[in-house]
Amino acid sequence: MPHSAAGKPVPAVIVIHENRGLNEHIRDVTRRVAKAGFIGFGLDLLSRQGGTAAFVDPEQAATAYNRTRPEERRQDILSALYTLLEQKYVAGKVGIVGFCAGGGNVWDAAVNTDKLSAAVVFYGTPLPPTEAIANLTAPVLAIYAELDRNTNARLPAIFTTLTDQRKTFGIHVYENTNHAFHNDTGARYDPGAACDAWAKTIAFFSRHLSSGA
Repeated sequence: MPHSAAGKPVPAVIVIHENRGLNEHIRDVTRRVAKAGFIGFGLDLLSRQGGTAAFVDPEQAATAYNRTRPEERRQDILSALYTLLEQKYVAGKVGIVGFCAGGGNVWDAAVNTDKLSAAVVFYGTPLPPTEAIANLTAPVLAIYAELDRNTNARLPAIFTTLTDQRKTFGIHVYENTNHAFHNDTGARYDPGAACDAWAKTIAFFSRHLSSGA
């Protein structure tokens, strides 16, 4: 269900969960989007597996996520995007934010549609093939963690391609943080980096989803 703190049409932001489904942490992130003045839409990519609520154990949810296919996840994200764009309560523009595997899904969606107005990726994996960057139309903010070195290995090539193709983007790598540093229910949570990254996220959406952007 979408959340909004406003009574008038406002831009929307789709929130894409980690590989453990639409759990309470991601629901809370969706509420934070709404409190920032957007429609927050938390999408459950485990719906084809019965929905996140069907799995009490997070590891079971992760196993169910691994049964989903990239093309199915892309289809579900794009269906949510197109549906939101048709709603009277959405003011014309839709952004997307995702975490971990959800960040990888954000990259994938962003290079497969021209209907997104902004995308934010938190330590997203996998990164897209460099040749797919040509299809990117939405501004992207890529947020990564210094100690997440396997995930970061392809960042230089992505950075170079984004620059060469003159895409609108920002990349921020947080010093001395690890994968999932934004998740305040996990052991790798870094409150300073998480708060700063979230402030950058909301500022990015405010800039690119406003009516004049």
